[in-house]
Formats: sequence, structure tokens, C-alpha cells
Amino acid sequence: MFKQALIVSIALAAFIPVAASAGEVQNRINNENTRIDQGVNSGRLTYGEYHRLDGSADRIQWQRNRDLRANDGHLTTAEYRNLNREENNLSDRIYYDKHSPY
Repeated sequence: MFKQALIVSIALAAFIPVAASAGEVQNRINNENTRIDQGVNSGRLTYGEYHRLDGSADRIQWQRNRDLRANDGHLTTAEYRNLNREENNLSDRIYYDKHSPY
């Protein structure tokens, strides 16, 4: 009995960070949208850069929502890593576009 309870506890603990990561993904998407809007307002992003970056953010949001629907409101570790990688790439592109001299 104790062994079964221990296994269940460990299994549940393994899913806590994944469940919490869905909110983290949304927070990062919101942060990136804010950075894009700030770039437009400051004149550092062109019209084309804005639409490309905003479209990428929308695709990440769409993928997150699709993954959550597929797994009863949770992200698997692989889905979280994929979304995180895409968000890192988007964040790098935002920085590059905002700081490019042309």
C-alpha cells in the first residue's frame, strides 16, 4: 500500500511543472506581444516586421490552444519544449528587428 501511494505521489509531482507551464507560455506570449507593440510605437519596427512578428506570435498562441485542447487543458513535456523553443526564436527575432540599423 505504501509503495503504491509513493508511486502515485511521484507521478503526480512530475505533472505539476507541466500543468503550470501552460500559464507560463501564455505569459510569454503576452510579453512578446507587448514588446512588438512597443517596437511599433517607438518606430523601431516597420509595418512588415510588425506583421511578420505578430503572425508568429499568433501561430504560437494557436499551437498552445490546440495542444491544450488535445490534452484536457495540459501541455505535455514535448509540447512545452516545442512552444518554449518557438517563443525563444520569436524573442530573438523581436530583438533583432528592433535593433537592426535598417
